[in-house]
Amino acid sequence: MNTTNKPTTLFWIIGVLALLWNIMGVSAYLGQAYMTDEILTNLTDAEQNYHNNLPAWVTSAFAIAAFAGAFACIAFLFKKKWATLLFQISLLGVLVQFVYNFFIQKYVELTGDKMIMPFIVILISIFLVWYSKKSESNGYLS
Repeated sequence: MNTTNKPTTLFWIIGVLALLWNIMGVSAYLGQAYMTDEILTNLTDAEQNYHNNLPAWVTSAFAIAAFAGAFACIAFLFKKKWATLLFQISLLGVLVQFVYNFFIQKYVELTGDKMIMPFIVILISIFLVWYSKKSESNGYLS
């Protein structure tokens, strides 16, 4: 029988906020994956070129990052150790996606305000891996 320590209120707050964050990530992925031609034509030429030339491996990395993160949050809220592995998989998907966005694609220039959200996503992903490991070591996850 596995015994776990009782999680703190902060554990539950972080878990719920992380789930909401990752639901927004799933929504962003689905919005990109199922973007209509009408929406696409309203984008700038650079953004249209980006979406029209997006490699399948980048789209896959986005899907993995979003869905692994959402499932990780659900596992985390159910106090399951394997949440940490899913958060790590999600972080890997985030990093793969942003390697393409920062270093490979040449359609959209990532400067100024366009750099803020990618760094927030990376930082939150790293935090969730760290916090799930900390929660595991505190005995909150079994």
